[in-house]
Amino acid sequence: MAIVADEALLQQVVAIARRAAQRIMEVYARDFDVNHKADRSPLTEADLAAHQEIVDGLQSLTPQTPVLSEESSHVDYQQRRHWQQYWLVDPLDGTREFIKRNGEFTVNIALIDCQQPVLGVVVVPVTGQCYSALRGHGAFCDGPDGVRRLQVRAFNPADVVIAGSRSHGGARLSHFLDRIGPHRLVSIGSSLKSCLVAEGVADIYPRLGPTSEWDTAAAQCVVEAAGGILTDIHLQPLRYNTKESLLNPEFLVIGDPRHDWRRYLPQE
Repeated sequence: MAIVADEALLQQVVAIARRAAQRIMEVYARDFDVNHKADRSPLTEADLAAHQEIVDGLQSLTPQTPVLSEESSHVDYQQRRHWQQYWLVDPLDGTREFIKRNGEFTVNIALIDCQQPVLGVVVVPVTGQCYSALRGHGAFCDGPDGVRRLQVRAFNPADVVIAGSRSHGGARLSHFLDRIGPHRLVSIGSSLKSCLVAEGVADIYPRLGPTSEWDTAAAQCVVEAAGGILTDIHLQPLRYNTKESLLNPEFLVIGDPRHDWRRYLPQE
């Protein structure tokens, strides 16, 4: 039986994400070892502790709904292609930022229904800030100043703000920024870049490099519920669990969909 993405479910998922954030902060407060996975990406005990907290919580909450986490991603496509609904999780998005101890990492949980994110939660462990959204019901940020509704900003050519990555860049991104012209670049880690677009601080977050599906799903729900879009470079919305690979295409997180950002992209 399909589960209903409603406010009650959202609040239960927020509670799970906050518990995972607590587990992360327990490790963050002391010395920890850094290991590396087969793809050379870093892995810490905080990743694994948050993963276990989230998987246990979601399986208790919705026992019949599969959970796909970055730390348990080896599910054959022939099995998962039949999933109409499933949880897509990045227990610690921004492990490199966690290791640097700069605070720019998040817990990401999304409910995918028919290849689209319909519920999204992004928690920032260091600040306790929580971004949450239900498709069609708005996006909100619960922070030190209370709960506020998120709304993307209208494009203003005289004040262009780009969200970028502290850990990823490259020639294609540099070319994109050059073509835009005068702008301010806000460099920050993890899915916080997408959240900056959702809350109207930045106009766009261009990601012209590799990411995985768990990196984007929760934030995509938040961005879309705040009035923005998250698309591939052909302006088609990202879809999930449509292929063997769990890698995303290059993408754009856009605040104001009326502006044509694609014209700044390097020509193929």
